[in-house]
Amino acid sequence: MSIIKRATLAFSATALAAGLLAAPALAAEPWGKWKRPGGDIAKVWKCNGGMCGAIETGKKKGFVMFKGIKKQGKVWKGDMKHPNMPSFMTFNGTVTVLGPDKLKVQGCAIGNSMCDAEVWVRVK
Repeated sequence: MSIIKRATLAFSATALAAGLLAAPALAAEPWGKWKRPGGDIAKVWKCNGGMCGAIETGKKKGFVMFKGIKKQGKVWKGDMKHPNMPSFMTFNGTVTVLGPDKLKVQGCAIGNSMCDAEVWVRVK
């Protein structure tokens, strides 16, 4: 095999390996059922051109945490409520898909100066 063919094969193999390693993972979908840290199960679904999420099982069954929040880049943002806070309180919410089986749900008050977050795990 000539030097040119060997160099071409080596270059092709290196480029292929680099491409496979650098290729972004397919974006995981947030839709489905998720387990919150306290054990409640929340459902996330498409609604109003955005994302909705509500508690499906647990003490606050039926509580809607976010409704119609919109995708902005890689995150979903909008008004959010917390089941352990008074119903009149609304937070700046952010939902981030951390992977196929993890979802970060964060709410912030007073701009973004006071935030709290939960990591939800997909229910299989």
